[in-house]
Amino acid sequence: MSTHANNTAAESAVNPATQLNVLGDECARTILIATSEGPRTAKELTEKADCSSATVYRRINNLLESELLAECIRFEKNGSHTTAYEATIDHLHVEIGSDGIAVSAAHSDSSVETRALIEPSCPSDQ
Repeated sequence: MSTHANNTAAESAVNPATQLNVLGDECARTILIATSEGPRTAKELTEKADCSSATVYRRINNLLESELLAECIRFEKNGSHTTAYEATIDHLHVEIGSDGIAVSAAHSDSSVETRALIEPSCPSDQ
């Protein structure tokens, strides 16, 4: 079995707040964990996540849009192929400080680390 990734963006334009929001969902986290072990099909992810297939597809789309997941083609030994999904990050680091919340992600397909700062949205007490 081999895979071929379809999207390999070097620079992320995704808001880290969006990534954190996506990871707030248990089904999305289960999908990300499962795909970090290797490419999985939507059917395999539905079985693993114990969610409806519609929910799994919505979470897959959210993870793809957040660049936490990539679509790939999985080639089987019998010559057939299917769409599969794989995690694109190995680590996500969140640091909370006076300037806001800093989020950095280490991507599994490169040595590039993406770092962004989420500034506080509400005024501080003075």
